[in-house]
Amino acid sequence: MLVVMALGGNAILQRGQPLEAHIQRENIRIAAKSIAEAAKNHQVVLTHGNGPQVGLLALMNESYEAVSSYPLDVLGAQTQGMIGFMFEQELRNYMPGKKVCTISTQTLVDPNDPAFENPDKFVGPVYTLEEAQIIQQANPAWTIKEDGHYFRRVVPSPQPMEILELPSLRYIVSAGDITVICGGGGGIPVRRDSENMLHGVEAVIDKDRASRTLAEGLKADALVLLTDVSAVETDFGKPGSKKIKACTPDELESFSFAAGSMGPKIESVCRFVRSGGKLGAIGALDKADDILSGLSGTSVKMDVLGGITYYD
Repeated sequence: MLVVMALGGNAILQRGQPLEAHIQRENIRIAAKSIAEAAKNHQVVLTHGNGPQVGLLALMNESYEAVSSYPLDVLGAQTQGMIGFMFEQELRNYMPGKKVCTISTQTLVDPNDPAFENPDKFVGPVYTLEEAQIIQQANPAWTIKEDGHYFRRVVPSPQPMEILELPSLRYIVSAGDITVICGGGGGIPVRRDSENMLHGVEAVIDKDRASRTLAEGLKADALVLLTDVSAVETDFGKPGSKKIKACTPDELESFSFAAGSMGPKIESVCRFVRSGGKLGAIGALDKADDILSGLSGTSVKMDVLGGITYYD
C-alpha cells in the first residue's frame, strides 16, 4: 500500500519534555524504527508536525533584539530542514541501502480564511499558569490558551488549499521504492497575490489536514496519524472513557474532540476515508506497523463489520 504517515510535533517532543535536541532525536529514533518496519511492506510518505519546534524558534527569535523577528513561515521552513534531517538520518540508519529523501513543501492558503480571526493552533512549549502570565506580559501580541493542564501559545491555522509540490511528489512516489519526508509542519504557509505571485503567511498549517490533502492528491491507500496516545478515546482524561479500536467515520464523529488537538485528526481521517481512502488510522508513534495491521490504534473505514469496537 501507499501510506501517508503523519507524525505529530508532540510525538517528536512529548508534553512536558524539555525542548532539548537530544530528546527530540531520541523520540525521532523511536518513531523511525517503527516507520522503517512499516516501510518493509508498504511505500511510506512521511509528514510531521512542528508545533513545539516552531514555538521554540519564535522564543529564540524574540530574545535577540539586534534584528527584526523572523515571520512564522520562515521559522516553519527552518523546522522542515531540522526535523527532516533528523528523520532522514535515522531512517537511513534503520533502512540501510534504501532510498530516503526530504523535500521542502509549501501549502497554499486563503488569506481571508476565518482562522486568522480565531487562532487555535498550539505551538511552542507548555507553561504553568504562572509561567504563561509572565510570557503573556513579555509578548502582548501573542495569544495564549489553556492546553489540558498547561498553557501554550496559539496561532492562526488556515485550511490547506493546495500542496504546491504535489506534481513533483507524484513523480517521485511513482518510482515505488523511495521513502519520502515532506509536508513538515503542514507545509510552509503561502498565499498568491493579484498578480499570482507567492508570499509567506504568518500562520501554521495543521499537519493532519495538510497530510489528508497530500494523501488525497497522491491517491494513497492509507492515512496514518501517529501521535502521543495509543488510540482515540471517547472521553479523554475522564472516568469511563473507552479506547476505540475500529469504527466508521459517522461513528467516530458522534463523539466530541478538542478543536486544537484531536479534532483535526478526526476530521482528517474521516474526510480521507469518505474521499475513497481504504484506511484512516490514529495511534502511537512506535506502533506504525501494528496500526496498519489493525493490532493497535484506532482504525477508520467506511465499513466496519459488527459496528464500533473498543479495546478491553
